[in-house]
Amino acid sequence: MAKAKTPQLRRVAIVGSRRTPFCRAYTGYVEQSNLTLLGTAMGALVEAYGLGSKKIDEVMAGAVIKHSRDFNLAREAALDAGLSPNTPGTTMQIACGTSLQAALSLGAKIACGEIESGIAAGSDIISDSPVVFGDKFAHRLARLSRARSFGQKLSAFKGFSFGELAPVAPSVAEPRTGLSMGQHCELMAREWGVGRKEQDAFALKSHQNASAAIEEGFHDDLITPCAGIVKDNNVRADSSLEKMAEMKPAFDKRSGHGTLTAANSTPLTDGAAAVLLASEDWAKANGLPILAYLRMGSVSANNFAAGDGLLMAPTIAVSDMLKRAELAFGDIDLFEIHEAFAAQVLCTLKAWSDRKYCREVLGREKVMGKVPAAKINAKGSSLAYGHPFAATGARILGHTAKLLNETGKQRALISVCTAGGMGVAALVERS
Repeated sequence: MAKAKTPQLRRVAIVGSRRTPFCRAYTGYVEQSNLTLLGTAMGALVEAYGLGSKKIDEVMAGAVIKHSRDFNLAREAALDAGLSPNTPGTTMQIACGTSLQAALSLGAKIACGEIESGIAAGSDIISDSPVVFGDKFAHRLARLSRARSFGQKLSAFKGFSFGELAPVAPSVAEPRTGLSMGQHCELMAREWGVGRKEQDAFALKSHQNASAAIEEGFHDDLITPCAGIVKDNNVRADSSLEKMAEMKPAFDKRSGHGTLTAANSTPLTDGAAAVLLASEDWAKANGLPILAYLRMGSVSANNFAAGDGLLMAPTIAVSDMLKRAELAFGDIDLFEIHEAFAAQVLCTLKAWSDRKYCREVLGREKVMGKVPAAKINAKGSSLAYGHPFAATGARILGHTAKLLNETGKQRALISVCTAGGMGVAALVERS
């Protein structure tokens, strides 16, 4: 029997990206949905690269906060975007790493020769969060749906109280600890000795870098208008350390030791982003540009419930990826680190320079080293732009590819922390 041929791995081209403006929750997108935002971002990608009615081999996308109607989000968005009806859609979710993990999954298929093209995308809209009833009333409705006689229907409401109608708001608390991401990050900040002033200074730099990027037009071809919104509404060009110092702790309000505030944490955000990936041959055959190449990635997890630090898993993903690539921090020109909180980034940076952590957690004999501040998030990141959970990875990947292409730098590292004590990392190269 003949053996199946093992294809030679191919390079994965990043053609380009588009995203909607990012808006603080309950502001610009209160009448929109995950599907409308995702369809808009993908539609802009389709228009920009002449993909109308063309078949893309696979669309992979997802959302973290979504309605049951969004079960086939990727497929519906692909149709809304104007792609060929023959384009399949896969809906996936890995919290804040959703669209970056989607890009890595599609990239692996392209590299292996399974597909020639793919769109990785994500959307989240807190403004359209599903409102559900508590278990008690939900069970009543289930019994009511099974009732056949009037007596059975009446029995379903025996002992009913109006308090059961109180809606249950979506929660981002970790099921295994009951703590929110912000509360977990407060614990990390204490463990690593990251203070309030240090966090505020880092957040201010993100807003300053983002403001400068907007002024110079860096985002002009990345952002497409949506629902009358034309730009991100969270970037604060007039922010200052004095204004930030006035903010009260947001997650630890009672102990007197809280350091995380609304100013040095990402806001709840609505938005969507999409990235077009392809083989080099497919991109060239369709007359499309190649901004950069997605070289490899890594996903990791830690035992956060036992105290490992909920948002520290990216330290592992980055370490593992660089070991495989046989690279060190000195080989990286740009670091694009998702800013869930200023404290989260600062804790990560400290961990990479901590001998004990590198030895016991990362399995390294030597520290990974310090990352020069000038190489980190040169155009700003999530603290300034906002963080629509599932959209962030695609936003960063598209942003990074364009930045490498424009600056002529060779290599960039992407790191994204996620809920559930996980992390996703990627390596992007210009050539």
